[in-house]
Amino acid sequence: MDLSLEVFSIILFFGACVAGLIGSLTGLGGGVVVIPLLTLGFGVDMRYAIGAALVTSIATSSGAAAAYIKEGITNVRIGMFLEIATTTGAVIGAIVAMYLDKVYIAIIFGCVLIFSAVRSISKKEENIDYAAPGDKLGVKLKLNGSYPTKGGGVEKYNVHNVLGGYSLMTIAGVLSGLLGIGSGALKVLAMDTAMKIPFKVSTTTSNFMVGVTAAASAVIYLQRGYIDPGLAMPIVVGVLLGAFFGSKILPRTNVKKLRLLFSVVIFFLAISMIYNGITGKL
Repeated sequence: MDLSLEVFSIILFFGACVAGLIGSLTGLGGGVVVIPLLTLGFGVDMRYAIGAALVTSIATSSGAAAAYIKEGITNVRIGMFLEIATTTGAVIGAIVAMYLDKVYIAIIFGCVLIFSAVRSISKKEENIDYAAPGDKLGVKLKLNGSYPTKGGGVEKYNVHNVLGGYSLMTIAGVLSGLLGIGSGALKVLAMDTAMKIPFKVSTTTSNFMVGVTAAASAVIYLQRGYIDPGLAMPIVVGVLLGAFFGSKILPRTNVKKLRLLFSVVIFFLAISMIYNGITGKL
């Protein structure tokens, strides 16, 4: 049955609200749910779905990033430095996406979703001495920093393995441009594991970078006509609203159980994407 534009937009809006809520509670972002919602639920072409998700990433990142910078948690200097890698990768990824068959995009998307879901439920704080002497390149580029703690103090940290983190960020950028998602799991892996940056700083700095990375690849999608304002608008509003409610619910819920539940949902979405890609149903 064909839906009218109004009904389609309303259903899309509420679906985006759920996507924003899940994205906020799991820390994976709304794009990981928006793209399967559009492709599997509404039969939207993969590239148009990616275009809408990129616009959503720009909107959600811009809102959250401002708050984290104000709190003094985000390391803007690290973010600006690593954005060179992510934006370069994003442009490459977006150009590749224009010529790569949708079957391969769907399979790669599914694999990245599975990796993101596993990373989401395996997050844990390790006892790392963040103040240990870091990378000489980090000192030269003045990447070392500090952030406020709950007790009113200041926690200092030094950055390690700058080149390794930069390389991982380039890959994250390619995946972002190719798939239309923030690749937050890979960005946090680069900063948290490779560069030994405190988890709070790595997640907030990653959020700060998402919008810029998405904007770089969105230009390519816009030039090719794959960003539809009628499709993107209800999704942006819905995801922002869902993410807002998610941020309110998060402090009062068992985060570990929620992440486990939603990661199972995302895992099945990933399998569906891979299956539909292989069988040519996308």
